Amino acid sequence: MALTGLEIYKHLPKTNCKKCGFPTCLAFAMALAGKKTSLDKCPDITEEAKIALESASQPPMATVTIGKGENQVEIGGETVLFRHEKTFYHPCAIGITLSDSLEKEKILERIEKVNKLKFERIGIPLQVNLIAISDDSNNQDKFCDAVKTATEKSNLPLILISNNPQALEAGLKICAERKPLIYSAKEDNQETMVGLAKKYSCPLVIYGKNLEELDSLSQKVVASGIKDVVLDPGTRNLGGSVQDFTQLRRLALKRGYRPFGYPVITFVNGSDLYQEVSMAATYIAKYANIVVLDRIEPEEILPLITLRQNIYTDPQKPIMVEPKLYEVGTPNENSPLLVTTNFSLTFFTVQPEIEASKVPSYLLIVEAEGLSVLTAWAAEKFTPEGIAEAMNKAEVEKKLSHKKIIIPGYVAVMKAKLEDESGWEVLVGPKEGSGIPKYLKGTWQ
Repeated sequence: MALTGLEIYKHLPKTNCKKCGFPTCLAFAMALAGKKTSLDKCPDITEEAKIALESASQPPMATVTIGKGENQVEIGGETVLFRHEKTFYHPCAIGITLSDSLEKEKILERIEKVNKLKFERIGIPLQVNLIAISDDSNNQDKFCDAVKTATEKSNLPLILISNNPQALEAGLKICAERKPLIYSAKEDNQETMVGLAKKYSCPLVIYGKNLEELDSLSQKVVASGIKDVVLDPGTRNLGGSVQDFTQLRRLALKRGYRPFGYPVITFVNGSDLYQEVSMAATYIAKYANIVVLDRIEPEEILPLITLRQNIYTDPQKPIMVEPKLYEVGTPNENSPLLVTTNFSLTFFTVQPEIEASKVPSYLLIVEAEGLSVLTAWAAEKFTPEGIAEAMNKAEVEKKLSHKKIIIPGYVAVMKAKLEDESGWEVLVGPKEGSGIPKYLKGTWQ
């Protein structure tokens, strides 16, 4: 169980030295209990106290890294049940299965399709994260061939799935430097799987038929020295899985129960595309850390990746673009000048509409702390003074032969003030981005 602030305080030196960055030892203890600092910030802590406070200094859910390099995946490390309480840190990883029973050409084709599952939304690149190679053939040579092909043809981290420890080790010899996830330690093979995880320094999945078995296995595996652990409660129906995942998350975060303080993996095998998408979407929301899918159609993956982005975007930190003057098309001195805020969704709504108009334009993005137009105006972050300052900084008068600027229709009220501040003629544009093409082709022209 996690310790309270007062329980932690009893083990501290009580010198109030402020070396930890807090005014008193009690303040440091309360912050440590709230997972807002770490024990190593106290330079005078004794070894005995370190041991006693170990449970308090550790996060309630471990962070596990799969793979290496730019495509490595970090999962877990969450501290709250609901995003609005604070934020979520590590997006749910999406994996795609690769059966070693497929023909070589089909394996290559599937890997190529997985590699192409890349998208861009509001300026952020999105993609699937893992390839899960399954030993369906029960043939070690085929399994190794699939592992070798995936290693050569894709940079994505791997999950190696087999009930045969010999096949797993043969596969690990091919790709151990990529730090794949080993699936899985069970009641009848946990010692062997633990040995492989230790030998090749790879994270390990623990599979339990139910939460009781998972609890027992987790304690045994962690006691053996394995720290990078992923849990699979074994439930494959939607209702049972959500119930198990919620219990695991609650026990880890609310009760500080260490055996369940690890990320969770699940596999989705829907009878059709719609069922599979619905199940996967539910697991992403509640509370899987890895979701492995069979299907690789872009129309299935894109909505899941979009949902994941929405859930794992920090609500306290709006997504922003760089405030500056952007060129849309190839504008010249006679081109229109439009202005809006640096909220990413606003930018990626307005820019395509300008492109669709076929009227080359300048788009001035003003610093507004990532707020939308109306929100920024109401908060006094999108003001005539701020727009005039941005115009001067971007030196727009040197790029244009006219002195006209188009503001969003929602903030028409700032027209007169902006004209006073800038000395430019202010035109009131459409309220919605969808009205921009008609405006530029008609009113502007």
